[in-house]
Amino acid sequence: MRKRTGNFIITGIWVLLFIVFTVLVQVLDVHSIGPQSSSVGFATVNSMVHELVGVHDLWYSITSWLGFVPLATAAVFAVTGFIQMIRRRSLFKVDTSIIVLGIFYAVTIAVYVIFEFYIVNYRPILIDGYLEASYPSSHTMLACCFMAAAMLECGILVKDRTVNIIVRVVSLVIMVVLVVGRLLSGAHWFTDIIGGLLVSGALIMGLYSVLCILPENSGHSRRAKDKKRSRRSRRY
Repeated sequence: MRKRTGNFIITGIWVLLFIVFTVLVQVLDVHSIGPQSSSVGFATVNSMVHELVGVHDLWYSITSWLGFVPLATAAVFAVTGFIQMIRRRSLFKVDTSIIVLGIFYAVTIAVYVIFEFYIVNYRPILIDGYLEASYPSSHTMLACCFMAAAMLECGILVKDRTVNIIVRVVSLVIMVVLVVGRLLSGAHWFTDIIGGLLVSGALIMGLYSVLCILPENSGHSRRAKDKKRSRRSRRY
């Protein structure tokens, strides 16, 4: 019980850190250093990092295409849940962890949409001649959230240790490449990446906290029943 309570407290701390950092980005060292004189917080640090890193179209292209991988993992689990719903003839009989994962995806996308409308700052470069919202880095957020979620969910659904190790290694590599690559591309300010990591930490920790309070081996008894049914159907 203490561990579960501790998980939610840590989640709250991540949320608080993201909120505080987001406020600071909008009030500290704000100067018009962006394209079309757009204002950016932590201007000194952001300007220094951006000048040091520069703009690299190759990294922008790599991260743009690689960004489809986290979305693909979400599609895999969505299909898994849909198949379970069809076989068990009820949405409420789908593994609880998959339902929780679906809610997590919805919350993550909602956060993304919110910051598309509530613009903290714009990108350090123009995209097709237009200013685009830049905070928090959506690629950072989606990569960290969706790949970390894939690791957690795979650990629940798959009992093969080797498979889980492979999933974790691949997921971590994709996360690192996307986060670092997005910074190297020059498409985001340094604080956009930090903001993306903070909101990801909050969302991931929230998912982990909820998964920890689910009954142990949630869903495995249902899958065992599914196997028995399939065996019976084969006999007949």
